Amino acid sequence: MRTLILGSRGSQLAVYQANLIAQKLREMNLTIEIQRIKTQGDKILDVPLAQIGGKGLFTKELEEALLDRRIDLAVHSLKDLPTELPHGLCIGAVLEREDVRDVLISRQNQPLDQLPRTARIGTSSLRRQAQLRHYCPGFQLVSLRGNLDTRLRKLETENLDAIVVAAAGVLRLGLSRQITQFLPLEISLPAVGQGALAVEIREDDAELKSYLARLDHPSTRQAVSAERSFLHRLEGGCQVPLGAYARVENARLTLEGVVSKTDGSLLLRDTALGEAEQAEAIGIQLAESLIQQGADKILREI
Repeated sequence: MRTLILGSRGSQLAVYQANLIAQKLREMNLTIEIQRIKTQGDKILDVPLAQIGGKGLFTKELEEALLDRRIDLAVHSLKDLPTELPHGLCIGAVLEREDVRDVLISRQNQPLDQLPRTARIGTSSLRRQAQLRHYCPGFQLVSLRGNLDTRLRKLETENLDAIVVAAAGVLRLGLSRQITQFLPLEISLPAVGQGALAVEIREDDAELKSYLARLDHPSTRQAVSAERSFLHRLEGGCQVPLGAYARVENARLTLEGVVSKTDGSLLLRDTALGEAEQAEAIGIQLAESLIQQGADKILREI
């Protein structure tokens, strides 16, 4: 087979994830080269993500490179990947998921319930901000951009009491000692696809698709399919106060979803159950349930 060009963002975490996939493919006797590509989300670091607007802030340039045949595959954190892919592209593999939770990293090693009620907490996500405001309206949520190293540094330089980030990146980079607390799902439901890696390829690349099938983790794919279907029905992107988490046990799938006002004053949460093979239908079912409760009105206001 030809030498494969794997596209990746240039952050430390993205390159780690790209190397992880590359190594698995090299073990199949494939030749892989990694090409770093800067995305719009990487270029604009002084504006909160929710204010930039649009979808695919961290994926569009990689997808364009795939369609132009400058690269053969792209590795994404699945939570960054829009639910609608460009024509001609598909997800070739979804790897087994890392821990889905958010984590708190606090300056004084204080868990969430021991932080001052007016604590300054940094996070880039409207979803996290809304759920934390719902938990404690007094928290001062500060928009925080940059890679993980930058966010950890800003914990000190921006006079923050704590930051909240995804557990998956912290664990993949071997920084688990920094974690103060894994936030309970009851307090912070994760982003759609959080903790999962996706490999995107051209739909017509049958040979590469056959190799990637060996990396695919069926129960993770079913879980994230339910979450992405939920997100798609609500017409949300990755920068809205919306979270979901699905888990598969004994061929049964449980999906929890949340939609919140940005100030945390109203939070809608519900659960749907069903056969795992009906993952997408379960996602739609949960979205419809929350729409009946007013989720669509909340998202339209945003």
